[in-house]
Amino acid sequence: MSESKVKIYTEQDLESAGVSVNRKRRSNKNTKKKGNIFLRILAVIGVTLGALLLAVYLIVGMICNGPSKSAKQLLVTTVLESGALKFVASIYLSPDEIQNLVNGNSMQPFNDDVDPGLIKIDNNTVDISGGKTSDQTQTVDKNKKDIELFTISGRTFSAKLLKISDPSRLFISTVYTGSGWPEVGKTLDQIVKDAGGTAGINGGLYDNQYGLKGGHPTGVVVSNGQIQLNNPQAASGLVLIGFNEDNILIIKSLKGMTAASFKEYVESAKIRDACAFQEESSDKNNHFVQLVINGEARELNGMGSGLNPRTAIGQCADGSVLLLVTDGRGYNSHLGASASDLIKIMLEYGAVNAANLDGGSSTCMYYNGEYLQPSVTFKYSQASWHLPLAFVFK
Repeated sequence: MSESKVKIYTEQDLESAGVSVNRKRRSNKNTKKKGNIFLRILAVIGVTLGALLLAVYLIVGMICNGPSKSAKQLLVTTVLESGALKFVASIYLSPDEIQNLVNGNSMQPFNDDVDPGLIKIDNNTVDISGGKTSDQTQTVDKNKKDIELFTISGRTFSAKLLKISDPSRLFISTVYTGSGWPEVGKTLDQIVKDAGGTAGINGGLYDNQYGLKGGHPTGVVVSNGQIQLNNPQAASGLVLIGFNEDNILIIKSLKGMTAASFKEYVESAKIRDACAFQEESSDKNNHFVQLVINGEARELNGMGSGLNPRTAIGQCADGSVLLLVTDGRGYNSHLGASASDLIKIMLEYGAVNAANLDGGSSTCMYYNGEYLQPSVTFKYSQASWHLPLAFVFK
């Protein structure tokens, strides 16, 4: 009996013999397998995110409905100051409940104007007038350091404070092009470098678009005596914060001003550099400006605000300027600083007048080639949100 042989045919053999073979079959199986793996990964991510959101929802609910009034008050006032989380409070509490909490941690109205006569810039032989004509010759102590850095530790924050002895060297630098404001601003380090400066902090209110654009400031901007933005009615409660030609820090409510009257004010008050921040009239804990005016601290209920990253500016009786930033929102495991914290620091370092500036994720400080406080959004990098302007030391 002859031995039978079995021949194994390859796909090429079958094709050469005219037998059609679908080569895509294995490819389709591999694609389907990869697709299933991808879907499983998405499912795991979805379940994890869902569990985290549920945990956050339950934890926040426990705080809002728990027995601790102070914890509830702190949470509500803090989220009300944020740009994206204001809705959180309304998920758990009624408008009346929210308002009651706000009233227990708010700020009293402070409508006094700055008295320039309380600031006496030291006159010890070094002329800082820069050739400008002013009502008085201004000088500074030649023995003072140009700029000093202080590190401050608080219970819920850490802070950096720059003390600048010569106020004439601090000005507003902007991204204004002469024909208008660009859609996208610049990071703080770019603004400082472009101005030839060595230090800077973020300034006033602006349309930030979650830090992606940031080219459009809100309200008013004056840079080197030139009005670059004149819209004092752009938002309620706007307050001018800046310097006049005598290098006095001016904190002035823009309530009731029109573009025409603002122009007249800039000319009569000799405003050289300024921006605007907001004293929000409809939500006392959303924005606040005045901290210390003419040596008098603002009267507060409770801490006066929630806890968040902060930026503030002040001026001492000798004319020196204080630039202050604090961390928060989880940066360095800190929640942030309150209005009470800012006032305490400003008074401790000798401020006669002081104002709060834009805070939260906008808060940043740049000095000597590095960020002393980057935006809390960029916790692990040296960066800030895109800004339309900054206070720059040159």
